[in-house]
Amino acid sequence: MIDVLVVDDDFRIAEINAKYVRRVPAFQVTARAHSTAQALAAVQRGTIDLMLLDHFLPDQTGLELVHRMREQGHCTDVIMITAAGDVTTVQAAMRLGALHYLVKPFTFAALHARLDSYAALRRTVDRVGGSGIAGQEQVDRIFSALRTTPTPPSPGLPSGHSEPTTDLICRVLHRADRPLSAHEVAAETGLSRSTAQRYLRHLEQAGRLRLSLKYGDMGRPEHRYAWVAP
Repeated sequence: MIDVLVVDDDFRIAEINAKYVRRVPAFQVTARAHSTAQALAAVQRGTIDLMLLDHFLPDQTGLELVHRMREQGHCTDVIMITAAGDVTTVQAAMRLGALHYLVKPFTFAALHARLDSYAALRRTVDRVGGSGIAGQEQVDRIFSALRTTPTPPSPGLPSGHSEPTTDLICRVLHRADRPLSAHEVAAETGLSRSTAQRYLRHLEQAGRLRLSLKYGDMGRPEHRYAWVAP
């Protein structure tokens, strides 16, 4: 099994990412961290093969964590999973040895592809690394193991929608004891109201939520959404 450390300052996103990892054969989540200090402590305890790392953390950035790890001699592999999409951060991640860079929001299929390529890399290194000497053919095989093919959007999700955000909204509605408005869902999830409204509309049209109207004394009625049990 490949031991994975999930690092994200948002507890809910960390749980969603961990759930995704557990769906991929040969991978297991052995720890979660919500700061660079917690992550570094987990790495120092050993047994971590791969870190899924957010860049925006409360005490330091994810890349500063990677730099500290390398200075201390830790060779834990890193896949960046972050909303940081600027070229400077991407380039810095490459220079520090990140194996993949996944921009939020992303789909399970996209993460699955990266994890599969990582597992393929480990298998390839094990096969060709017995002698400790690799010719050009073996080197090419190692580097090509990390290549991934573009993954299409998940079936059923419109363009611009992500599985983690969909799952997060579904969990909030599932545990609610009453219908919620878009404003309440946004407050529970940390999303903007417009983003929450967009996902709620799609889920209602897909039959996963039930829409009701709450009329006040004046103005437009408030849309409220309730979970529909399968």
